[in-house]
Amino acid sequence: MTFGYRRSYRGRIRAVLLDWAGTTMDFGCMAPAVVFVKVFERAGVPITMDEARAPMGAHKRVHIQKLTEQDAVRARWQARHGRPPGEADVDRMFADFVPLQLECLSEYSTLIPGTLEVVGALRARDVKLGSTTGYLREMMAINLADAKAQGYEPDATVCASDVPAGRPYPYMCLQNMLDLRVWPVEACVKVDDTLPGIEEGLNAGMWTVGLAVSGNEVGLPLAAWQALPPAEQQARRERAYGRLRMGGAHYVVDTIADLLPCLDDVDARLARGEKP
Repeated sequence: MTFGYRRSYRGRIRAVLLDWAGTTMDFGCMAPAVVFVKVFERAGVPITMDEARAPMGAHKRVHIQKLTEQDAVRARWQARHGRPPGEADVDRMFADFVPLQLECLSEYSTLIPGTLEVVGALRARDVKLGSTTGYLREMMAINLADAKAQGYEPDATVCASDVPAGRPYPYMCLQNMLDLRVWPVEACVKVDDTLPGIEEGLNAGMWTVGLAVSGNEVGLPLAAWQALPPAEQQARRERAYGRLRMGGAHYVVDTIADLLPCLDDVDARLARGEKP
């Protein structure tokens, strides 16, 4: 046979899946980074904020394990404890991490400017709102309550602890599709501020939008970001844009406030029969 059959979805976006810290709340993705630093301090091996942020987006135990695999951190651990870190150390630090994270989450739960406006616009378009997170379910209970009090309540939330494996595996995105009862996969858009979160969406076969300024790549709370000189802001912005683009994001913008034009473009591409 000379020709094959190929069909294409030509409808509109049906679901947008949003990350939490650094995407919809906690400008700068501060809450988890601060606690990772504290956990390693307790273990007698200080780490920098940049080191703490490197695996951001992963399940929190996996994140801690990846931190212990960094060459500089392993060298410091060896110098302090006379041996490399092992699984028991990771388990112990994760046990420390959970209560510390639960304790401070509400301190960093303010919604990022533009979140409510974008959510309202998506509701008006009859787009379902899902969410994925590296947080555990008990952590998300706090974030969900804090978000609801500010007017944001997604239709579905899937945690790393709800699926066989967290980011960069696609399971949280796919579970959102099941929970939201939406399809096809190309009608879904994943929005995230971390590289594993972008990879999660790509692995699920979705369109992806990276948020460069509000999240982990810049890593500053809103007031600190606004206080930077314009030249420093631009330098940090360009670095974050470059990393997210290299990570495969279809679009990169500053914050969730800039999301809607990306979605308009995805709708136009879908109408032409394009796929992610």
